[in-house]
Amino acid sequence: MRILLTNDDGIHADGLEALERIAAQLSDDVWVVAPEYEQSGASRALTLADPIRVRQLSERRFATTGTPTDCVMLGINDLVSGPKPDLVLSGVNRGANLAEDVTMSGTVAGAIEGMALGVPSIALSQMGFYEEGTSFAPAEAYAPGIIRRLVELGWPKDVVLNVNFPNGDPDRIKEVEVTRQGFRDVHVRHNEKRTDLRGRDYYWVGFRPLRSSPAEGTDLRALYDGKISVTPLHIDLTHMQTVHDLKGVLGGAPPKA
Repeated sequence: MRILLTNDDGIHADGLEALERIAAQLSDDVWVVAPEYEQSGASRALTLADPIRVRQLSERRFATTGTPTDCVMLGINDLVSGPKPDLVLSGVNRGANLAEDVTMSGTVAGAIEGMALGVPSIALSQMGFYEEGTSFAPAEAYAPGIIRRLVELGWPKDVVLNVNFPNGDPDRIKEVEVTRQGFRDVHVRHNEKRTDLRGRDYYWVGFRPLRSSPAEGTDLRALYDGKISVTPLHIDLTHMQTVHDLKGVLGGAPPKA
């Protein structure tokens, strides 16, 4: 199996090193194309106004000035020599990618680009890092077996799999749950206003480590309960009930002001 790895935390991230160790248990044909710098929150951004520079670090390892989407596109189309990859793995992200986060996540976006280019793709994220002592140990312990099983089972071509690992002692994790995407009932994103040494204001955007009250069966609830969450995602954002509701009142000739 030929595997392409990417992430949004950058080529030097500890999570990418963890992902390389995970992939090494699955194949000896592993390629890495990752951003030169951190691209967290980049979502599916493309680099259109500037050239993308590529730095080759070793035979199968590349860093680019682009986004995670750029990296996967370049990897599949140009940088991976020979046959196209059989699998794209994106991560392991430093922090979970759950609920509404998936629409902003560069980690999930890397997997989506792989899917869009016809390669089965999985995003992997490790909960925690607000707490002292958090590591990628749970992801490293369980990702190889989960990935191997998912590849055996297969999944639809227009779906990516979003896998999140709880933090803590891997031996205390006893369950995998297939979940749906949740949505928080608290607002965790915030901006902090600061002043630089020249007296000019600037803002730093971050996340508050607040827990919501999610429903059973959601990715959030699974992680809160110490389970590994596997969520099938697709990029069709159409809300079909509203389509049906509007068809009867808005279809036909366009209304005049």
